[in-house]
Amino acid sequence: MLKFVKNHMDSISGIEIYPIISLLIFFFFFVILFYWVITAKKEYIKNVSNIPLENENLENNQNNDLS
Repeated sequence: MLKFVKNHMDSISGIEIYPIISLLIFFFFFVILFYWVITAKKEYIKNVSNIPLENENLENNQNNDLS
């Protein structure tokens, strides 16, 4: 089956650009993500990391109020 796919793709002109484009998109996405992580403010990261705990506390308080 792999031979069929390879032969079919060889017949398409200009297809060699698609792996290059996808690699560049992948690379730039992670470079931008890495830059964002490095430059993010520590307080923002702390607030976002506490969101699951805040939701859990709200759920516990609501359950206690219903009891």
